Amino acid sequence: MNPIKLNQAALGHLPAGVAGPTYARDQVARSIVHIGVGGFYRAHQAVYLDQLLHLPGHEQWGYCGVGLLPHDAKIRDAMVAQDCLYTVVERGAHGESARVIGSVLEFLYAPDDPQAVLEKMADAGTRIVALTITEGGYYVNQGNGEFDAAHPDIVHDLAHPHAPRCSFGYLAEALDLRRQRGLPPFTLMSCDNLQNNGHVLRKMLLAFTQLRDPALSAWLEQHGAFPNSMVDRITPATTDEHRALVRDSFGIDDAWPVMTEPFLQWVIEDEFPGGRPEWELVGAQMTHDVLPYEKMKLRLLNAGHQSLCYLGMMFGYEFAHEAMADDGIRQLFRDMMDIEVTPLLPAVEGIDLEDYKRTLIERFSNPAIRDQLSRIGTEGSARIPKFVLPSVREQLERGGPIKLLSFVVACWFRYLNGSDEQGRPMPLIDPYGERLKEHALRGGSDAGVLLSMRELFGELSEQPRFGAEVGAALERLYRDGARAALNHALA
Repeated sequence: MNPIKLNQAALGHLPAGVAGPTYARDQVARSIVHIGVGGFYRAHQAVYLDQLLHLPGHEQWGYCGVGLLPHDAKIRDAMVAQDCLYTVVERGAHGESARVIGSVLEFLYAPDDPQAVLEKMADAGTRIVALTITEGGYYVNQGNGEFDAAHPDIVHDLAHPHAPRCSFGYLAEALDLRRQRGLPPFTLMSCDNLQNNGHVLRKMLLAFTQLRDPALSAWLEQHGAFPNSMVDRITPATTDEHRALVRDSFGIDDAWPVMTEPFLQWVIEDEFPGGRPEWELVGAQMTHDVLPYEKMKLRLLNAGHQSLCYLGMMFGYEFAHEAMADDGIRQLFRDMMDIEVTPLLPAVEGIDLEDYKRTLIERFSNPAIRDQLSRIGTEGSARIPKFVLPSVREQLERGGPIKLLSFVVACWFRYLNGSDEQGRPMPLIDPYGERLKEHALRGGSDAGVLLSMRELFGELSEQPRFGAEVGAALERLYRDGARAALNHALA
């Protein structure tokens, strides 16, 4: 069959078996601005809202997507050409299903027209600004948990407050415009993998606005809302293979489809003074305490990803399911969860932890998802401190085991030298990338060189037990090889 070019006009002619929006998209308000229109957002938050829009009476909630970075030009070109429509393909053990999502009504690209983005956020009709800007996008000094005012993005936007480049600069300028116009602030909603993500966003943005304008900061502190949320859905990066699959299997010519798993979870703190969509009608869980859900997910799923990605790349694997088929990696993941992380977790209402862990193993092992280890391993300088080190700190405080968590850190250190054991390059995508690689090459099997980076490790840099465990594991990785080092860690 000849594939249909995806756009608004094509919705009445979608191939059989492909669902699409049946609501009137031109009647939906663009009341939520979302910064960071990546694959995860489009497979998660936009899917929830698309489901809600199929119920009557929710037309006051729709998305305007925003791209702030130069590399967002590619997603702009794809989204604008397709009237912001795109295909989500769920891939599970029982096959694949495709659906066209219509909840994104508009896309604004800040480098082309920064004023349009600022005016959209400052508009009275905008009630929520949500973010998926990755764990590294909050300008946190990982060593002490404080705001990184020396970051080049922050230095620029403080010097040029009316011509911002980064997310915080845009948020502050738009909020200041609202303040000047007598409007309340929009609700600020982080949807990134950070424990207490709303609290982190609040702390960092207030620190930024305090440096920019103390009056703005005081206004935001008094009137702003920053709900926490926990998000979960494995979403690999889109490839040309995925585009071909959508074209050949589902008859749709889509420049930027999204592949994802059937699993979907969203837990949201109910703090929206300007109103919110009724997400609970389509499966989201509204609560007054997100923390237990966040801690469970970040310490098990996200730390679990870190346990398999660097080691998996050293072994030459490309995808998560390949790493999970390795008995040693699978045991490392399971033992780390059971022995070193689970004892730290509080009871979570409605969740059976043993069942949750079994589900994680099934999800990571799903061969249909083909989740790239290189994707999971990006920005380790943000992910290791947020997902792995908190469990290390808690176990040290209680005198508990840290051998496997330390081994995961050592695997990251070994990965940072840039080559696997056959000399093949391993991709390093990290804001600290050049500095990390320089430290890794200079230190070699001596973990102390990387551990000295206090902006990542804080007081753990001088914790003798942690240093000894990471150091011994890194020495084995270099001296005996990854397989022997893994076997020793598991013994």
